[in-house]
Amino acid sequence: MTEETPQPAGATGPSRHAQRLVARTRAFDTRHPWLWDATLTTSWTVAALVDAAGGWRNTARDPNVPVWLVVTLSLALSVPLYWRRRHPMAVLAVMACAALVSDATGAFLQATYLQMLPLFHIALSRPPRALLWSLALVLPPLVTGAVRFPSETWEQRVVPTLWAYALVALLGIAVRSRKDYTAGLVDRARRLEIERDQEVRLAAAAERTRIAREMHDIIGHNLSVITGLADGGRYSVAKSPERAAQALEAIGTTSREALAELRRLLGVLRDDEQEAVRDPQPTLADLDALVTGVRKAGLPVLLDLPDAPPARPLSPGAQLTVYRVVQEALTNTLKHAGAGAKATVTLTYTPEEVRADVTDTGTAAASVPGQGQGLAGMRERAALYGGTLASGPLPTGGWAVRLRLPQKDSSS
Repeated sequence: MTEETPQPAGATGPSRHAQRLVARTRAFDTRHPWLWDATLTTSWTVAALVDAAGGWRNTARDPNVPVWLVVTLSLALSVPLYWRRRHPMAVLAVMACAALVSDATGAFLQATYLQMLPLFHIALSRPPRALLWSLALVLPPLVTGAVRFPSETWEQRVVPTLWAYALVALLGIAVRSRKDYTAGLVDRARRLEIERDQEVRLAAAAERTRIAREMHDIIGHNLSVITGLADGGRYSVAKSPERAAQALEAIGTTSREALAELRRLLGVLRDDEQEAVRDPQPTLADLDALVTGVRKAGLPVLLDLPDAPPARPLSPGAQLTVYRVVQEALTNTLKHAGAGAKATVTLTYTPEEVRADVTDTGTAAASVPGQGQGLAGMRERAALYGGTLASGPLPTGGWAVRLRLPQKDSSS
């Protein structure tokens, strides 16, 4: 793949067509560099040999220089151009030696001006200090010719040539600066694209974690409630058909509520946002319904809620955190506390924090929650709002889950 040079916003018509043509030419040269190098080298070699056939005498200071030497110098000044892009300094050194012989013998071949080509590539691709070495290579032939054949003043021979070399070097620096600028734009665009991809991946990972946590809370809790109701209904079917019927009705209600929550959660994954179900997330007002469902499953629960609301209203996210932690704690009690256990849910507001305590009277060993996503999910929820969550056995037996959310962060 090749990259086109970014086009100015106002480029239209012939300008844009020319830019596309230049970009395609560069792309072709990048894929087949030998073709352009061979063409350029052949062209200048032919020109140098044509000049060596006799035209060189028009500018020579000594027309009696042997022809074989002129041909050799012409080849030495043109053939190395094939390697000018890969080894510009070495090519310039070879050409400078030929130029030194040319000016020292009085041939003054015009092919010496081909030194501008490797000089351009030195300015284009080598460190700036390489230009000083280039000056040390191109200056001796000029000085040698001016000293041995002083028929022309230095202003006519040396100074104009040095100015030409300087302009070529400046052109190489300008092209290099533009290439560096373009490469910088491309690199910056790539970095921005990588950063955007990383942000998208991180957001997707966070969303997957959130959905997995919600799925765990919804499915785990409701299945535990349904299991408890099913067990109770099975024991009551012979002795109390009415209680068995109530258990079946409660199972149906709990299943429908679980399905409704799952539809709401999965609705956010659809491409069409209009189709997503927009039922509200559970809040502290839903704690009573949550405890009622757990009671129907066979676990006696005492719910202790404060009479007055908190001094600072809790954000929906903080309320959902409290609700999910209580839900997970009661689910663990249903699963692990054992027969005859009771649970207590206490919600307390202080000026500094919101406290939610869930305790049960089951045996400590039976109350220990599993090591799956439940406990980790509760801690992650608390950490999102700058809170803490602690869980462990009680000295008197049973298990406790204690959530602390700071008031200052709950509404952020």
